[in-house]
Formats: sequence, structure tokens, C-alpha cells
Amino acid sequence: MSLGMQMKIALVTGITGQDGTYLARLLLGKGYSVYGTPRSAEGPHLWRLRELDILEHPRLHLVPGGLDDMELLRRLLREISPDEVYNFAATSFVPVTPGQLETMTSATGVGPLRLLEAIRETNPGIKFFQAGSSEMFGRVDTAPQNENTPFHPRNPYGAAKLYAYWNTVIYRETHGIFACNGILFNHESPLRDELFVTRKITRAFAAMRCGSDSLLELGNLDSRRDWGYAPEYMEAVWRMMQGKEPDCYVLASGRTSSVRDFVELAAKAVDMELVWEGIGEKEVGRDNRTGTVRVRVNPAFYRPCERVELVGDAGKAGRLLDWKASTPLEDICRNMVEMDFNRLQKSA
Repeated sequence: MSLGMQMKIALVTGITGQDGTYLARLLLGKGYSVYGTPRSAEGPHLWRLRELDILEHPRLHLVPGGLDDMELLRRLLREISPDEVYNFAATSFVPVTPGQLETMTSATGVGPLRLLEAIRETNPGIKFFQAGSSEMFGRVDTAPQNENTPFHPRNPYGAAKLYAYWNTVIYRETHGIFACNGILFNHESPLRDELFVTRKITRAFAAMRCGSDSLLELGNLDSRRDWGYAPEYMEAVWRMMQGKEPDCYVLASGRTSSVRDFVELAAKAVDMELVWEGIGEKEVGRDNRTGTVRVRVNPAFYRPCERVELVGDAGKAGRLLDWKASTPLEDICRNMVEMDFNRLQKSA
């Protein structure tokens, strides 16, 4: 940082998640002072910050705070006085149970509204980013999807994200807040939660590489996703906040691959070739070398409302942010398998 330049301050909610951790590392590298609200100050929730070696960084500060307490949010904004606020606090796993619906709706939908109102009341000059999701599109009639594609969410998570999206637009247009929406399609990394299918797959094959005879059970193998690389998406998020005007941007790779494709890439990363046998619920994937069944379809993992193919058009981000997703899915998957293998060896 050059002499005379004022250090920027950022507040990152949900900092202990995949995106929050990568964004924190990015901001620290750019000279920011970063404040983050973790899900919990307990060790198990801090593993991502520790793995990226930023937990003890002198410019990283973990502070208590949740999006369910307006007075706490006001006090936090006054004390920190951030230049930028990035909201990643959400219940991000789509198949929530009925008992989780109220918690998910509050954290994912109403929480961002509380944060926007706290910004309006304390300092409307604070820049705000809201992390949206391709789940907001849900049922679509056209592909690829861009910023002008109509929304039609098909699950409560997508609906909650859409509520936050429109409130971000409202506070931008009504109150003049520099408020950006990112519509993020699936983005993966070694820091992905194990509840997500990609980490479930890479961890399973890493375990097989360690000698485990574990069997990987999955739902619809032909379900397709637009998968990108999380650290690249956080670069785009930061660029949104540096623009002259706030706006909404789709972040996507523009390519789709099936769950089956991802499984085969993970197998390849451990020098295994899979041979598929059977159809539908009876399909299995065998290790071509040993004949051992390594993958099996389990109808219990089918989604009640399987979404149609979602694929994003990030052309606007390319034109205005000079951004494009560039890491191949094969590299993303191999990196995830290698990191899971290293973790398993270390724990053993």
C-alpha cells in the first residue's frame, strides 16, 4: 500500500464458509482490513480460514454478529465503519428439512434485508454485495440464463435468495445505496462443504485411494450443473464493488457437466476407470481393474423437484468486469481430490 493511501475496511458475513474464506484471502492480499462474522468462534468452524493460513492474519478480525439482530448490526457498522459489506451469510444447502425452513428463510431471505436497513440507517455510503444463486432461476424456458432471464424458483432456498435479491434492488433504486447482486452458478473448491455432491464425490474417491472399500451412493447421475471455481468467482465479486455503478451480474462458466462426468473425473484423479452397468435405479459403477462396485444409484438422493438444466451466460461480467471463468472442471476436481487425500492422510 502506497504512502498516503487509506486502508479499506470490509465486513464479510459468513466468513467461515467457502466463499467468505476465499474472499477474505483476496481482500487481505489487496491490503484491506477485514472483519468477519463467523457462524461460530469454535475451532471446527474455522478450519477453512486455518487451511488458507489467514486465521492469524493481523488484519483479519472475527467479530460476533448475526443477521437476526438489528441493533447488533447497527452497532457493528458504527464501530467498524466499513467501506464495503459482502453478505455470504445463508443456509446454503438446498434440500432443507421442514424443521429448518424457518431458520433458512430468516438467514437467507430476511437477514440481508436487516443488513441493508442497518446500512441505510447508519451510513448509506457503504457499498453492499448480496450473494445470489442460480437456484433463483429454477424452471426456465431459455438457455443460457442471463441477467434478463425471468426468475421461477422451485425450492424455498431459491425463493429466499430471490427475496434478498429484490430487496437489494429496492435499496439501490429507492435509497441510492451502492448495492450489487451476484447471481452465482455452482462454484466448487477444496473448501466446499461435504454436504454438497462434489465434495461427497471427491472425498469418497480420496478415501478409496487410501485403501477404503467405501461405496459412493448418489442420486440422478445425469443431472447437469454449470460448475466453476470458487476463488475465480470471488475475484468477480470484488470487481463488482469497484465499479462506477452498482449492478447485477451472472457469474457462470457457461458450460455444463453431469454428475456422472464429475464422478468419472474424480475416479481418473485416483487412476481408476469406471465401467457403468445397469440402468436407472439399478445402475452401478465398477472399478474396471478389480470389478469392485464403487458407485451406486440410491433413489433416496433424488431431489423431489429435479431442476432443469441451468447454464449461465456471464457475458455482461466479461464486458463490464473483464472477467471470465477459466479453470477447467478437470483441474477443479483433481485439486479437490488431492486436498481430500491429504486431509485423510493427515488425520490418519
